[in-house]
Amino acid sequence: MDAFCYRDGELYAEDVPLAQIAASVGTPCYVYARSQLIAAYRTFEAALAGQEALVCYAVKANANLAILATFAALGAGFDIVSAGELERVVAAGGDPRRVVFSGVGKTGAEIERALAHDILCFNVESPAELDRLDAIAARMDKVARVSLRVNPDVDAGTHPYIATGLKENKFGIALAAARDLYRQAARYPHLQFMGVDCHIGSQLTELRPFADALDRVLPLVAELRAQGVPIRHVDVGGGLGIRYREERPPTVEAYVGQVREQLVAHGLADLALLFEPGRALVAAAGVLLTRVEYVKSTDTKHFAVIDAGMNDLIRPALYGAYQVIQTVRARADTPGLDYDVVGPVCESADVFGRSRHLRLQAGDLLVIRDAGAYGFAMASQYNARPRPAEVLVEGNRFAVVRTRETLADLWRGESLPGWEAPL
Repeated sequence: MDAFCYRDGELYAEDVPLAQIAASVGTPCYVYARSQLIAAYRTFEAALAGQEALVCYAVKANANLAILATFAALGAGFDIVSAGELERVVAAGGDPRRVVFSGVGKTGAEIERALAHDILCFNVESPAELDRLDAIAARMDKVARVSLRVNPDVDAGTHPYIATGLKENKFGIALAAARDLYRQAARYPHLQFMGVDCHIGSQLTELRPFADALDRVLPLVAELRAQGVPIRHVDVGGGLGIRYREERPPTVEAYVGQVREQLVAHGLADLALLFEPGRALVAAAGVLLTRVEYVKSTDTKHFAVIDAGMNDLIRPALYGAYQVIQTVRARADTPGLDYDVVGPVCESADVFGRSRHLRLQAGDLLVIRDAGAYGFAMASQYNARPRPAEVLVEGNRFAVVRTRETLADLWRGESLPGWEAPL
């Protein structure tokens, strides 16, 4: 589904004109369609019917409390990478017993907090982390449930910044080393080894890398079970891509269907499945709503200078990512031109799109599509720019779910040293 559609030449979010949100909230702001979040989750749920499974939303994609509360109400689990994300889940009404904790650098304090919340599972990424987790669990008189994140050395065919399953990446444990650690489970009296985890990257647009990774991981699971290690689940990670431009990613149904077929082929149909989708659940459900401040032409270029900057949405600058840019109101009174859509930040990388054919004038509203994932989550205050508001739409109503930062928020928590220095 697409919750962002034109009606009589005007772009809506569900049943709310985006121009109405801009007039009420200002720009730039992020706008999320709740119906699309729900539909995306239910697509996974339907594909997994009859299978013991848990869909753990990857919080890093978008950690707004309203987003988390929506998924919590649907019964989702959550994939976290920090104590801050855990506390956000809890604050939004999520069940910590449906949380898996990933990441290579869990601190002692974060482990303690997660154990206090009795989370479902730690996805462990190194022998040193196992030692630390066992020691902290012993001190707290707890038993920590763990999976080892296995690095299958599979090329995901994605951007190198978001590839995580190659042996040169910092993530996970090599297959052979993981096998030895599972066999040494008795060394860790305060750990319960219950699963195997594998995540190879983000924005994957083919099934083959997923299949290759599982074909390396599932024999390990079968071997461990045969040796008496009670593996209960396999966590296949996230990474399913979306269509930003011309990509043709597999459907959720095809992706889940392949995973289930591989379980059967390896004699592991009784295993529970964990999925960690992020982008696939939230990207298409959000847009960045922005206004054209200036139209500028040179001898070689036309520029549309907007009020959103790379501090608000860094994906194009960081990854060279392509995202569709649309006008909120169709114009017939202005010729179409090829514009570089750029922001106000003092960096040449502050470009959202090059040579985009648009009909626009100064003051017009634009949207940058598919901005629900890694948009606000990666926003900053660079150039002393307050971060934008976030808005959630449901039907014909909308609510501000994060207020726009004020100028005073820019120095909140800062202080002068309190002494007089000679000039």
